Amino acid sequence: MRVRIDGDVHEGRAIDLRGVDTAALVRAIRGAEAPIRVECPTPGAVHEHVARLPPSAFDRRAALADAARARGHEAETAAELETARRELAAASPPTVDVREARRRVAAAGAEEERLRERVAELRGRMQARRETGAGTTAVEAQLEAATSDLAEAETERIAAEQALDRAERAAREARDRREKRLELEDRVANLERRVREELAAAVWGAFRSAVEAVPGSATVGESPGDYDGDATTAALGVARLAPLDAPVVVESLDRVAGAAAAATTLDAPVIYVR
Repeated sequence: MRVRIDGDVHEGRAIDLRGVDTAALVRAIRGAEAPIRVECPTPGAVHEHVARLPPSAFDRRAALADAARARGHEAETAAELETARRELAAASPPTVDVREARRRVAAAGAEEERLRERVAELRGRMQARRETGAGTTAVEAQLEAATSDLAEAETERIAAEQALDRAERAAREARDRREKRLELEDRVANLERRVREELAAAVWGAFRSAVEAVPGSATVGESPGDYDGDATTAALGVARLAPLDAPVVVESLDRVAGAAAAATTLDAPVIYVR
C-alpha cells in the first residue's frame, strides 16, 4: 500500500504515522482522496467491522459471518434467505386512499337528494297550477330539466358507489399485503440471524485460535455463544481470522505497539497511528 499525506509518501505493509486523523485515514482507504490518499486494494465486507482498531462499535456475530463468507463459507439457509428477500421486495403494497371515493359518494348522494326534492317541488307546483287553471308551460320546462338533472345525478351516484366499492376492495387487498409483508419482514430477520449463526459457527474454531494468537484476555468456548472477552479482543481476532487486503488503521493500541508488530499479529496490512 501507499499513503500520501501533504506530499509525503509512505509505502509498505506496515506503516507508522504520527498525528494523523484516523477517521480521515479510514475514509481514504474507502476511496476518499483528500486530504489523505491511500492506494490499496478495495476494502471488503469484513473491513467495515475492523477498519479501525480499537473499534467504536463491534457486532461480533455479523463480523464473524462476513469473515466466514470471505473465507469461502456459505450458510445452508442462504438460498432460503435470498428467496425470502425477493418475496419481500415484491410484496410492497400500494397506497390506497378511500377518502376521496367516499367524498364523491357523499357529494353525489347529496346532489341527488337535492334534485329529487326539486323535482317533487316542481311537480307539486305544476299540479297546483293545473287545479287553478293557470299555465304550466314554464313549470313543465323546469320540471323536465330537473328530471334530466336527477337522472344524471343518479348515474353519478351509482358510479361513485361502484368506484368506492372498488377502492374498498383494493384497500382490503393492500391491508392483506401489508400483513404479508410484515410476516416476510419477520421471516427475513429470522433467516438473517440463522445465516449469521451458521456462518459464525463455521469459523468459530478458527476464531478461537485467532483470539489466542492476539494479545489480550478472553475465553473462547466451543460455540459462538461462549465468549467472555471485550470487543477489541474480538475485533483483533476477526482481523487476524479474515483475509484482509485493505489496511487496518490501529490507533495507539498498547497490546500491539507499532505497525510491524500489529501487521504480524493481525496477519494484515496495518497503518499504525500514534
